[in-house]
Amino acid sequence: MRWMTPAQAVIATQLTGRYPFNHGAPIHMGDPAEIGADLENPVSGPPVAEIPKGVMPVFWACGVTSQRIALEAEPELMVAHAPGHTFITD
Repeated sequence: MRWMTPAQAVIATQLTGRYPFNHGAPIHMGDPAEIGADLENPVSGPPVAEIPKGVMPVFWACGVTSQRIALEAEPELMVAHAPGHTFITD
């Protein structure tokens, strides 16, 4: 999730939408509750008490989310990455 003005969100969507095999375009913009996000208790990062004026939350799909789900499923083996540290292999 990133804070953006509506104009920044349009530009970010145009740019990131060109890369669907990376994070791609945002999956949601606006009210976090509409996608079940709780900014006071985030999966990763510090909590947010209120949305700053003039900006909105913009959400992208991320490997951290699927990693969290996989951890709760308790697989025998899992290779993943840490937030901000992408795992790359051939």
